[in-house]
Amino acid sequence: MSGATEHENFASVEEIYQGLLARAPEHRMAPRLDAVQLAVSALGDPHRSAPVVQVTGTNGKTSTARMVESLLLAHDLRVGRYTSPHLERVTERISIDGEPVSDETFVRIYTEIAPYLDLVDRHLEGEGAPRLTYFETLTVLAFAVFADEPVDVMVLEAGIGGSWDATTVADAAVSVVTPVDLDHTDILGDTVEDIAREKAGIVKPGGFLVSSAQQPGAAQVLLERAQELGVPFRFEGVEFSVTARTTAVGGQVITVQGLAGEYPDVMLPLFGAHQAQNAAVAIAAVEALLGGGEKPLNSELVSEGLGAVSSPGRLELARKAPPVVLDAAHNPHGLVASAAAVREAFTFTKLNLVVGVLGDKDVETMMRVLADEYHEFELELWCTASHSPRAVPPAELAEIAVDMGFDEDAVHVAERLDDACSEAIQDAAAREQFDGAVLVTGSITVVGEARALLGL
Repeated sequence: MSGATEHENFASVEEIYQGLLARAPEHRMAPRLDAVQLAVSALGDPHRSAPVVQVTGTNGKTSTARMVESLLLAHDLRVGRYTSPHLERVTERISIDGEPVSDETFVRIYTEIAPYLDLVDRHLEGEGAPRLTYFETLTVLAFAVFADEPVDVMVLEAGIGGSWDATTVADAAVSVVTPVDLDHTDILGDTVEDIAREKAGIVKPGGFLVSSAQQPGAAQVLLERAQELGVPFRFEGVEFSVTARTTAVGGQVITVQGLAGEYPDVMLPLFGAHQAQNAAVAIAAVEALLGGGEKPLNSELVSEGLGAVSSPGRLELARKAPPVVLDAAHNPHGLVASAAAVREAFTFTKLNLVVGVLGDKDVETMMRVLADEYHEFELELWCTASHSPRAVPPAELAEIAVDMGFDEDAVHVAERLDDACSEAIQDAAAREQFDGAVLVTGSITVVGEARALLGL
């Protein structure tokens, strides 16, 4: 691309990242598509360079996107995956064949497109509109990277919502909706039906809808959207499902009845019934993409793809002695699913919770869920915070925790995450019965920082 000379001084990913942060912050996504449409048009429509599998929902988006990616890689396809947010580095959001985009490519492509983004910014400001946001800019960058590689398939995780999410500028060949529940209610609506209506916006004419099992109201909204557009639709529990599941060392063994075939005894190296369900959805999505839902996949390739999948920060076992589990659940629905998986997969008596929550979440309900779901354990809680400016102050979180059912004597305040982790781990390690464990949860930012602290 021409015209990049004035931006040739970009030296590093970090420099670019700081510039992105100076735009509208990630949690303030603009309810618009026109800005992204202007940007991709200026770049020659890189969002149309490969077929798209787009994933939205409230929980399970990232894990499902990773499973779709891994299944496609097993079929010898080159895959670009765009997910958010990142745990440690912004390059994690844009992956090529399962690996974060290289620093060199990230800087090179951004430098090439920066002049065009400037033109779009000036146009938007001339119209009295905000310039491209952080998330919009990263989304456009991802499209440009995928077109440059090029990839055979793009797997795109929506940021928030669906109809106006920046990723929805692309028309998905397969639209995937993971379980819909209450989250981001200030933006998406305060009922499951309203949120489902917003997320249903990813379904496009000529596409194919694959949905997790949903609450009745959400299912009805998605069904009506598919019928309105005349696109095929398949729902977990109706046309496909997990038919068998047993726990195993390092994960679980599942059997999935897909849209066109049965896939028995597949090792999935992730914990929890919810991850098994995500796997079924991913299989159905790939069946829809590669054969219109009419042709079974090769069972060996399914086993290869799911056997290789990972989902950092999603019930991730970071240490074994004592067990330290990291889970990025950040809303009540996610915490309930994680708790069920923890109870199923791990055996211990004492559980030390290290929890940090962002202020735009349903903090009270989250703390009540934690108190209720883990009541059977000898429970101790460290209230802490990530470096996010949106983090609830640890002392305030501790007060809420006590109000929601935690024993006041078992609640600690740690202003620093490293102190909280250290104290919780030391306490668990000191158990003479070797029956203590640590769970770090509550927000993606807390889990990301914990991964760095633990050297992952």
